[in-house]
This record gives sequence, C-alpha cells and structure tokens, in this order.
Amino acid sequence: MIPAAARAHPALAYLRAHRGRPATWSDRYTTMFGLVVAAAVLGRPVVEAIAGLARHADPTRLGAGLALVTAAYAGLLILARTFGPVVLPAADASWLVTSPLPRRAVLGRTASLLLSAAILAGAVLGLAALSVFGAPDRLGVRLAAALVLGVAAGVGGMATAVLAQRSPAWDTGLQVVIAGVLSAAVLAAVLGAGPGRRILAAVSEAPASLGAAVAGVASVVAAFLLRWAWAALDRIPAHRILASSTRAARVTSAAGALDPSMLTWIMEDAHWRGRALRSRPWPRLVARLGRAPALAWQEWLRVGRRPGRLMALLGGAALPAVCANATGGETGLPFGMLLCGALTAAAMCTGGVRRDGGDPALARMLAVDGRAVMAARAVLPALLAASWSVLALVGIGAVGALPADGWWLLGPAPAPALAAGALRMARRPPVDHAMPVIDTPGGAVPTGPLFWALTGVDLALLGSLPALAVLVTRPTDVVPYVVAQAVAGAGVLGAYVLVAGRAAR
Repeated sequence: MIPAAARAHPALAYLRAHRGRPATWSDRYTTMFGLVVAAAVLGRPVVEAIAGLARHADPTRLGAGLALVTAAYAGLLILARTFGPVVLPAADASWLVTSPLPRRAVLGRTASLLLSAAILAGAVLGLAALSVFGAPDRLGVRLAAALVLGVAAGVGGMATAVLAQRSPAWDTGLQVVIAGVLSAAVLAAVLGAGPGRRILAAVSEAPASLGAAVAGVASVVAAFLLRWAWAALDRIPAHRILASSTRAARVTSAAGALDPSMLTWIMEDAHWRGRALRSRPWPRLVARLGRAPALAWQEWLRVGRRPGRLMALLGGAALPAVCANATGGETGLPFGMLLCGALTAAAMCTGGVRRDGGDPALARMLAVDGRAVMAARAVLPALLAASWSVLALVGIGAVGALPADGWWLLGPAPAPALAAGALRMARRPPVDHAMPVIDTPGGAVPTGPLFWALTGVDLALLGSLPALAVLVTRPTDVVPYVVAQAVAGAGVLGAYVLVAGRAAR
C-alpha cells in the first residue's frame, strides 16, 4: 500500500499518468477472452493431473524427486540474489532512486511484480513437491497445504532476498539459507538412495493435518518476512539498486539482441569489478615450459580464484544420478544431462580463448604459435570434463542405472572431444541475424541463433559418438568402446587444434 503522501506527490502522479495509455474496454475484453481460452485449454489437463496425485509415493523415487524440488528452490534463491532482486528500468534507476522522492513509492511497482513472481514460483514448487510425496488420503487438504507451503516458501525466500539487498548481515544469512537448502537436497538424495528412504516414506504418510499445520506456520513466518521486506524498501542503498538495475538492463539487452554470449561477459565483469587480487609468483614449471603454457596458465588461475564455482560445478555431477533415480533409468534424460554437464564443465575455463577471438590483434602481438596456445588451453577443459563425467558416471552406477564395472572409464575418453567443442564454442562470433528464416510446420525458425547454438555442440557430439553408442546399446563389454572413444576424442581435438591454431596465427 503506497502512503497517501507518496500518492499525492506531483512527480509520482505525473509518472503514473504518462507511464502508458489507459486500458480500454477492448483491452479488457481481449484479456478476459485470453484467460477464458487458457482456462478451457488447460482446465482438463490440470484437473486430471491433480486427480492423479491421489496415490501413494514411490519410495524408490521419493528421495530423488525431493532433491530435485529442493535444488529448484535453491536455484530460485540464487537467481533472486544474483539479480537484485529489486530492479528498475535504467532511466528510473538513474533518476528516481537518487531523487528525494519516497523510495517505497518508487519501488512499489517492482515490489508487486516480485510478489506475483514469488507466488507463482512457490505454487509451482508446491505442486511439484506434492507430486513427489503423493496424496494417499484427503487430496483437497494436502493440495491446499502444498500450495500454501510452496507460496510461503517462495514469498519468504523473495522477501529474504530483498532484505539481503538492503543489509550485508541479511545477505550472509541468505547465503547460509542457500547452503542449507542445497545440503538438504544432497541429504534427500542420500536418504532416497539408501536405507534412509524409510524416513522419507514416513514423511509422505504423515497425516494431512500435520502438513496443514506446517503450512500455517510457514505462512506466518513468510508474512513477517514480507512485512520486514516492505519496510526495508525505504532503506535499500541507492548504489545497490543501481547495480542490480544495470545488470538487469544488460541481461535484457542481451536477450533482446538474441546474443547469449553477452551474458558471459556480464557475469565475468560483475564478479571481477572492484576486486583486489594479490600478485603471486607463477610456478617455475610453467615458466620453463614456454610461452604457450604461460598464456594458458591464466585459466588455471581464474578457476583457482573462484573455488566456490568449482565446488558447485563438481557438486552438480550428482544431478544425473538423482535424475536417473527419479525416473528409474527409463529415459535418456540422465545421459543427456551427463553430456551437457561435461560440456559445461569444459566451457567454464575458456575465457582466454573468448578474449582472443574478440581481439585477435592482441593475440598476434604475443608472437606465439597459435596451435601451441590452443593445445595448451585445451588441457584444463579436458581435465574438468573428465572429472565431471567420472563423478557423474559413478553416481549413475551407484543408483543402479548402469553396471558398476568399468563404466566410469567412459568419463575420460570423450573429454578431448568435449574440450574441442568448448574451444569452438568460445571462438564463435556473435549471432548473425542477417541469416534467413526457415518456415516450418511449427513456425518460423531463425537460422542465425540456431547455427550459433549448434556451433561447438556439433563438434562435441561428433567426437562423442562411440560414448553415445555405448549409452544407447548398453553392451556387456565396454572396453572396446572406450578405446574407440579415446581415439575419436583425441583425433577430433588434434584436428581442431591444427585447423583453429592455423587460423589464429
């Protein structure tokens, strides 16, 4: 609720009057008609999905499903903390926030949008949690409790993120909450994979009245956090709102230009801006190996200076195993996550290659052979991809989705091909929007973003064909496929280093 003094302010009244044209009866009719059509289309599937919740939970998949829901909630908190969450358009942030206008009145529109997003995200998480636990009895009570609990979690988390934007102490508390939620996800996955699944089964069989009581307590806590967050809007420092608004504007610009590569630079610049780094002597071995390994050493330093991101990446290797446990190994989704995660691990340490692609003149001034530099920079991506793949395959084997003997050898084998794909991804130019648009039965497909997205992924898939064949056919003897995959991966990486290194000279 905007205070009366703020509503009467002439500047705010002028802005509200000129923010957009007033809604007409035609606009209201179009909105209502769209809502009625959406309800008619989605009504029956939603009713059938809710009716399908009246079942007992599967104990073998309970832990994995709960871990995925908990991890999704942690991702929501991380996203809210990363982007503000209180943001304004660039013009409003640079003018209104630094003006003597009431801060709460200026941020009221953003606060209402955040509240709506938190309610929607919380309702989705509540339904997802109910689909994991099931509703053996009293479906209506359990459904209402799940929705209230999910909305309370979403609103409470968003309110905590707003408080964290105001105070460093609350920001530290939010980081502790995120770490606790991620630990709960890991604990749920561990309990679901072992004898502790009885505990989760007992929770799923708890009385509906207990779930309603927990939802009531959570809603009270969320209401208090929401009240504190609303009071804190007046005391959020202007520089924090300006910083979050700048990040949001850059992300919006990147999305509007369909150039996802800008997001990488945004995140890198936002992390390193204003940080004081200590100068350390390089290892003697790097200096003795030559100039090419010295240029590649910056990637090792970059990874070492962000241990949290590295630990989060390696911890994410458990996601394919959790997904395999949740689906019972009946789909190829865990193996798709395996390849995507390994390629992401390889692409995490290609910043030097991206900078060389953006400024090739500087790379030529270094007077270093391009092939030697490319080969040296491929070592770290290959090691990270191999480590991630081995951890993921061990986890998938531990849940019984793969045979336990020898399958972890598939982790290091495709790593060179994944490193080649990651290097090719780092060297791709911006999206070419001048490329033609293809008309398909599903709609128009712009080829510029499509070719940009497939650049590098095609090379990684081509070099990983033996590994894909193993995951599809599941042979009894995996060693010949591992040898073939090692040869194919090394060949793809070698060919790419020769071609790309010659072009970089």
